Amino acid sequence: MTLQNDLLLRTARGELTERVPVWMMRQAGRVLAEYRAVRERAGSFITLAKTPELAAEVTIQPVDAFGVDAAIIFSDILVVPEAMGLPYEMIESRGPVFPTTVRTTADLSRLRVADAESDLGYVLDAIRLTKKELNGRVPLIGFAGAPFTIFCYMTEGKGSKTFSIAKKLLYTDPVFAHTLLQQITDSTIAYLKAQVRAGVNLVQLFDSWAGILSPEQYRLFSLPYIKQICDALGSEIHDGVVSHAPVPVTVFAKGAFFARHEIGQLSCSVVGLDWNMDPAESRELIPNKVLQGNLDPCVLYADFAQIRAEVKNMLDAFGHQHYIANLGHGIYPDTDPDKARCFVDAIKEM
Repeated sequence: MTLQNDLLLRTARGELTERVPVWMMRQAGRVLAEYRAVRERAGSFITLAKTPELAAEVTIQPVDAFGVDAAIIFSDILVVPEAMGLPYEMIESRGPVFPTTVRTTADLSRLRVADAESDLGYVLDAIRLTKKELNGRVPLIGFAGAPFTIFCYMTEGKGSKTFSIAKKLLYTDPVFAHTLLQQITDSTIAYLKAQVRAGVNLVQLFDSWAGILSPEQYRLFSLPYIKQICDALGSEIHDGVVSHAPVPVTVFAKGAFFARHEIGQLSCSVVGLDWNMDPAESRELIPNKVLQGNLDPCVLYADFAQIRAEVKNMLDAFGHQHYIANLGHGIYPDTDPDKARCFVDAIKEM
């Protein structure tokens, strides 16, 4: 299918473009009243994520509401551990909770490498349906959590400021840690390849808890597994026939300012930056990649004039080529939708 707006895709491939493309992490979510209506109709977050028709509907909503240059499939990074045999619950005001955790080598026997087509078929169906309903308007982004971030949730059982249980295991049982990380990596590779076959145009890896690790730990327990995923998402060749062309991969490692140079060495196309990472310094550390980011989501609480001023500062810092405008993390649910629209419009105008 020919894309009517392929600006993001061309930028991610390193081509020169007529303007900076823009989208927002967590753009399909509670900031939109129309999302909240669908969520209420579904009855629960997990039901919404597992119902392809509803997931497709909320995926497309921000394209209509904000005029962003891409849709990102509505799902959750924790569908992977569930597919591996560790179900989770989404509790209002608390977030994700795993009733059962994995903390010993014996616990690993309860897990399996996920079969993407059977275990995560509802996400793939949502992708196919979204692609059909988008009808080529904008590219569709697929995603997954990076292995270390998924490891945190599977071992800790819930969100945490420190993930001290997860980090303890890195020190006390590194063999267990590497075994679980490899299982997550194998599941994630299969899952993202299935997303590509289903029709996504780009994929993003979210290493949301990268910043809790020391540089040494990050190089040991996160980067090697992200590298495996990036390397695996190249062309697949069977009997001399290319089954799919490689899609651009974005690596977003929140808080891992110390690993920018190493991340820039990965076989990804785009490196996502949070708002604590200086654009000029990042260009020096990552000279040969497209950069994405990195407006502080709290800027969207400011008035319209200040939002526009902050956007101008960001564009001046990053430059207008080899750059995808985004927030430095996901948009907060109490953000005024008109402020989000101001952010997107300012990028386009400037």
